[in-house]
Amino acid sequence: MPYLELSTLRKAYGSHVAIKDISLSVEEGEAVAFLGSSGCGKTTTLRMIAGLASLDSGQIKLGGRDITRQPIHQRNLGYVFQSYALFPHLDVFRNVAFGLEERGVGKAERDRAVAEILALVRLSGLEKRLPRELSGGQQQRVALARALVIRPSLLMLDESLSNLDAKLRETLRVEIREIQQTLGMTMLFVTHDQVEALTMCDRIAVMAEGRIAQIGTPTEIYENPATRFVANFIGRSNILPLERAGDGAVMLAGHRIGGAPSGGKLDLFIRPQRIRLIGAGEGVGEDCVRLAGRVARKSFIGDHVELHVEIDDRGQRLIVESPSGGPAPAEGEKVTVAWRNSDSRYFEREAA
Repeated sequence: MPYLELSTLRKAYGSHVAIKDISLSVEEGEAVAFLGSSGCGKTTTLRMIAGLASLDSGQIKLGGRDITRQPIHQRNLGYVFQSYALFPHLDVFRNVAFGLEERGVGKAERDRAVAEILALVRLSGLEKRLPRELSGGQQQRVALARALVIRPSLLMLDESLSNLDAKLRETLRVEIREIQQTLGMTMLFVTHDQVEALTMCDRIAVMAEGRIAQIGTPTEIYENPATRFVANFIGRSNILPLERAGDGAVMLAGHRIGGAPSGGKLDLFIRPQRIRLIGAGEGVGEDCVRLAGRVARKSFIGDHVELHVEIDDRGQRLIVESPSGGPAPAEGEKVTVAWRNSDSRYFEREAA
């Protein structure tokens, strides 16, 4: 039996249907991300699970119990808001202890639990500081500690890293994931940041227009996108229109492409890092696409060099990511690129 089970959740605001029959099962101890752009319904879904928003139809079960209409204070959920929502007049200790006080936990047990959780989130020694005396990262840890100290049935984080700088987000991604795994806690994580979803969670539910477009492990989502939307949304991809020759062969920039499905107008998706530069006289296997081109643009990104390779006289380009530190072709230089057919993905072309 799934630990958390969502069955055909639906939510409308007037004539706008925000959530369209979402169903999802989450195992105990699993971390699942709701990933999508603004307005896709991910936060609304989280708020319905938490009891912060009502649902029009559907069912929510947690630990085998139907909590669909249960008041929020009876659900025993830990929720970390985007703004952290700390009490400005309470010090760190009392912010973290608040949920325990509300539950009537005795002072000795409360003091022990707060001390343990503050040590876990690396805030020991800061108990007497007010929120305004803390850095953004420390405030985030306080909000996380407050959610964890009650030993919630489910930990929920709503864009909780979005207000931090990039380096701090990277550090806290690792810390939150390690804490979740250490405690064996079931976690739902709402984010628009792909890196957060890919690195912090066991599975990702990619959302679009109030629906789950695909759910799977980070590897499945990235390597085998089920729809054109997912392929375009997750990671970076080259999107290349394919043409049909008179004999029905699939063509790209005048070259035959093997492995493409038959029928219909298709676009080919290929990740920039799956494309490699081919040296003069170097051969490729029969299962590879091989194209000649010219470097139209070259950018140093740090850990890689980004090349925009023009592959035909119409100016059609491929973006190629090549590791930095070695020789790289100059702008204007002719090059040959190749990739395996198995790395290509094909989707029907969208109507203009």
